[in-house]
Amino acid sequence: MKMVKSLILGSAAALVAMSGAQAADLPVKAKAVEYVRICSLYGAGFFYIPGTDTCIKLGGYLRVDTTFNGNIYDGPAWAADLGQGNRYRDYFAARSRMALTIDTRTATEYGVVRTFGQGDFQFSTQGASSATVNPTNFTNSPSIGTSTGLFNGPGEGYVAVEMVFIQFAGFTFGKSASAYATPWHGYPGNNTSFLLGGHDTVTGVNNIQYTAQFGNGVSGTIGLDDPTVFNRTTVANLTVPPTAIGQIANTYAGVRAPDVVGNIRVDQAWGLFQISAAAHEVSGSYNVLNAVAAPAGAVGIAGGAATGLSEINGHPDAKWGGSVMAALQIKNIPTGAGDDFKIDASYAKGDTKNVISSSNASPNPFAMFSGTGRAGAYQSVGFGAVTDAVFLPAFAGGDGSLHLTTAYGVRGAFNHNWDPYWSTSLFGSYSMVRYDDTAKLFTCAAYTAGKVVTADFTCNPDFNVAQIGLVTRWTPVKNLTFSAEVLGVFLDQKFTGAATLTPTAPKPTAFYEFKDQSTVSLNIRAQRNF
Repeated sequence: MKMVKSLILGSAAALVAMSGAQAADLPVKAKAVEYVRICSLYGAGFFYIPGTDTCIKLGGYLRVDTTFNGNIYDGPAWAADLGQGNRYRDYFAARSRMALTIDTRTATEYGVVRTFGQGDFQFSTQGASSATVNPTNFTNSPSIGTSTGLFNGPGEGYVAVEMVFIQFAGFTFGKSASAYATPWHGYPGNNTSFLLGGHDTVTGVNNIQYTAQFGNGVSGTIGLDDPTVFNRTTVANLTVPPTAIGQIANTYAGVRAPDVVGNIRVDQAWGLFQISAAAHEVSGSYNVLNAVAAPAGAVGIAGGAATGLSEINGHPDAKWGGSVMAALQIKNIPTGAGDDFKIDASYAKGDTKNVISSSNASPNPFAMFSGTGRAGAYQSVGFGAVTDAVFLPAFAGGDGSLHLTTAYGVRGAFNHNWDPYWSTSLFGSYSMVRYDDTAKLFTCAAYTAGKVVTADFTCNPDFNVAQIGLVTRWTPVKNLTFSAEVLGVFLDQKFTGAATLTPTAPKPTAFYEFKDQSTVSLNIRAQRNF
């Protein structure tokens, strides 16, 4: 019995010792994991940044675009090698882009503090942005006009910055859409980034603006925009001769004042109505500038560049121009669920970029060549120069004043959903550029000087541009869309007759008939949003 008792007590002691050893080997209890929390305050996709009260949303898209007989993003063949139709043009151009967006929001006693940014990682067909692939423009050749920093060689590419801004207590600071813009910018229903007829700052412009909400869907915004990049075309000193295709050296002065812009907007269940206005200062640099540019390959200064005589010979007085735009969207129209109609109409004086606009630079000039039936003519040509103003100094026989250019435009689209997977948009625009009688007199005198013209020749720098297009989209699964777009462009120029011209090479010096021109392009796109 005594032996059994000793055995039991020894076993118990051993078990206690083993338990202690195992307990000593157990890991220390881990700290609680802080899991990501969904933020439902600002819509789907937001979550809290761990350890903060700030919500963040990551998003973007991947887009692959190919345009036939045009530039990237369905840019029409209306200038440079594409407009000439020469052997340097590409028959198609492509761009692959991945856009990444970061949207952060924090609730404060002053309202929501928001930051937003978008970067576009992209690779384009060489020369697509300039509509030329002439090899001499993409080498280390010493010729004037050479460009080597294009970021589209093998394994290259670049990052473009779109919107980057802060919003706080009704204010917006940074690179954002202008207060002048409509919500759809230049995209009432199209893929093309080149639908003219109105304002387009879809990629943002440096600005400061304030938005007030008046209730019942009524709001007002006022802002100051930097016009340097997006809202200047050309101020032309006509002592610098226009080229054969009407291109005029840009002799704008430096920026002295921001554009003052604003809108009044009504958002309702039926749609949207908006009135926008902008004031824009137009100023020329100097009366005396270098008139004749150094030829290609030579050393010298460009036409329109300053000389030692520029400052002492004065300049034209600056003038204020501006523009207005009315926009309308009608939703829930009876043609189908989700269908809508968008339209905007614009008028500008001295602010032509708010009519002849794209998300990048305006075509300047339009210059298109095609065949001719006129006896003795080599080809036909149509062109149109885009300006904010022209002037001719008094010493050259002018009045020394800026003559502001007038422009009108309208654009719109009807968007129809056939079913949840297929949709079609019919879109178009019509734009007009007009010069006053004095501006025409000065411009035509400068253009025709030294040219041989036919008896039926007339000079008129006015022009119109019409566009019509159709795009059909297929969305087989959510956020993945394939689309095809056909775009027609029609240039209605106002010159008549024919003249001996020396266009940009490889075009020869020859007799050219002045004639309206047109072009058609096809764009194919695949896009995945995330």
